[in-house]
Amino acid sequence: MHQKLVVTDSDWVPHDTSSSLYIRPTMIGMEPTLGVAPADEARLFVLLCPVGPYYSTGFKPVNLLCDPNYVRAWPGGCGYTKMGSNYAPTLWTQKIAEQHGCHQCLWLFGEDHEITEVGAMNLFILLRGADGVHELVTPPLSTGVILPGVTRRSIIELTQTWPDLRVSERKITMGEVMEAQEEGRLLEMFGSGTAAVVSPVGGLHYGGKLHKIATPEDGLAARIMAAMSDIYYGKVASPWAVDVEEWNVDKSQLLEDYKQPEAARS
Repeated sequence: MHQKLVVTDSDWVPHDTSSSLYIRPTMIGMEPTLGVAPADEARLFVLLCPVGPYYSTGFKPVNLLCDPNYVRAWPGGCGYTKMGSNYAPTLWTQKIAEQHGCHQCLWLFGEDHEITEVGAMNLFILLRGADGVHELVTPPLSTGVILPGVTRRSIIELTQTWPDLRVSERKITMGEVMEAQEEGRLLEMFGSGTAAVVSPVGGLHYGGKLHKIATPEDGLAARIMAAMSDIYYGKVASPWAVDVEEWNVDKSQLLEDYKQPEAARS
């Protein structure tokens, strides 16, 4: 479906690196009744639209409101799925974030303020460990509160091949992040998503104070952005880059990330 649509509407594909063709598969219930019950009929369709840069300011740092009073998802819920109900409530809290001079919310969960997502994106944190090794940390999907993202998975697989970098999918809390920041071991933070690709974090509003985060121009976030863009625009060869007119994808494949998490099944 996706391949045929893109080929048919290929004239709409922007020929500029600051723009892209956004593709959004959508499913809605089509039950011809009004009531509180699952739909027996549904329709799957694909929205396609040329778009400009995700942030009008370009590749610039964003500040995040880190307030544990606002929760995006919880174990046993539907936080791991791409549902409209996961997004609508966050628009209100984004307005609250703006009142604190922030662009988005960093979603925390539990008494230990476990870090989950940023806005509608996945999050990556670059730390320098006690052993001096740089560790790129992203929260795991096993809790069932985090939406798996293809950009998240791409960054993990890409950076795992880079030397002198340890990539970890593990739990991380605001306590650990603040401790690393005080000790000078918090090197970078950035969000990742389909539209923005990589979005550097320049500050965390936590505990009533804005904590500045380094955003080096030649840092890891910029390096990842450049590497991903080179693949997107065919500057470097990659098995991820599939010719649309010669589309040959195994339709039976199921990425581990997109299997229902254990926390949701229990």
